[in-house]
Amino acid sequence: MLEKISEKFTDIVRTLGGKASISEKNVEDAVEQIKLALLEADVNLRVVRRFVNATLEEAKGEKVLRSVNPGQQFVKIVHDRMVGLLGDSRQDLQLRGPDTQSVILLLGLQGSGKTTTAAKLAFLLKNKGRKTLLVACDLVRPAAIEQLSVLGAQVGVEVYREDSKDPVRVAKAGLERAKRELFDTVIIDTAGRLQIDDALMEELVKVRDAVKPQEALLVADSMTGQAAADIAKAFDEKIGLTGVILSKFDSDARGGAALSLKSVTGKPIKFIGTSEKPEGLEPFYPDRIAGRILGMGDIVSLVEKAQAVFDEKEAAALEDKLASETFTLEDYLEQIGSVKKMGSVKSMLEMIPGLAGQVDEDKIDREGMKFEEAILLSMTKKERRNHLIIGPTRRTRIAKGSGTSVAEVNRLIKKFEKTRLMMKKMVKNKKYQQQLFGRA
Repeated sequence: MLEKISEKFTDIVRTLGGKASISEKNVEDAVEQIKLALLEADVNLRVVRRFVNATLEEAKGEKVLRSVNPGQQFVKIVHDRMVGLLGDSRQDLQLRGPDTQSVILLLGLQGSGKTTTAAKLAFLLKNKGRKTLLVACDLVRPAAIEQLSVLGAQVGVEVYREDSKDPVRVAKAGLERAKRELFDTVIIDTAGRLQIDDALMEELVKVRDAVKPQEALLVADSMTGQAAADIAKAFDEKIGLTGVILSKFDSDARGGAALSLKSVTGKPIKFIGTSEKPEGLEPFYPDRIAGRILGMGDIVSLVEKAQAVFDEKEAAALEDKLASETFTLEDYLEQIGSVKKMGSVKSMLEMIPGLAGQVDEDKIDREGMKFEEAILLSMTKKERRNHLIIGPTRRTRIAKGSGTSVAEVNRLIKKFEKTRLMMKKMVKNKKYQQQLFGRA
């Protein structure tokens, strides 16, 4: 995610950030590098000019050049300008209360990931306690209705569909069903085209007028760079957008779409697609994304991911098991599952300050966890709960069942025993915890 632009900006920040004194020439050189980095990231040219001019004007002022830490002051200016470029602050959905129906209209071109995003958004709102209905109004693309039905079933959200060629009729009928069955949120998946045309816009205007949505969100492919901003501007002029969802953000190494959208359209980015999984839709925080771009990491998002996966009571129970030496391979398997829910190891490392762009993807042992999980799943529950009974015969059986070798099974058990011993010492040694986590 944003690897290329982050690498460029991290180098710029590292060069100036630690300097005890900087000159106007230092500032001019750094800003020139920033300009090139933004252009390479496919950011809109007018946006780049405004960003560069404003940064240069502020950074060459007396407040920076004569400050105690001019390098750090310059980095702060770039960070603040970057946050402004991305949208200043988090913009949430503006929905009505649970006793009143809210309608979300999803728009976008074909291939932008609109239908998948509809299901992800429904899943997110469902987890927030809203009763959501998906309405299939993409009557143009073959199999779009079936795709939405399958995705709806996967996330546990009902889908309204009709064998009709009139999207306005389907949209109205979907709203009627939602009222009858007390759905408080309706997400309407509309038709797209390979490119913007009058017929598409005319159809979308009719659907918009029929459902009167609280939110009209464009799903834009972040991989298209500044073209996403131009598409958003065209949709906004015809339909009137309330925000944008950037799909495929996890595959975007440049960031041109995110950095161009707010300045070009004036519309906020509300969510980003971070994986193909149902939970792969996250709120967009401009300050956190700016931190990632500048190589400062995103610890807040990492902690939130952990909090969503690890229950506080479960964590306390785990600590007791570690202290009393009752932590088993069964518990170890559960922890592997929890870590997997947080996303890829690479995505988590990118959130840690100083590691963004510094970790060689080829050196991340992504297969190791898969092999460990396969070995653990090849064991019986009795074996996972008491690893001491796993003798040579059982190890041979486990190796065959997991498609690994006896040596790998032995390695996992040894690793588990070392981990258990280390964690036991850490849990019991409060002074060690204080040193490790900075606890008082």
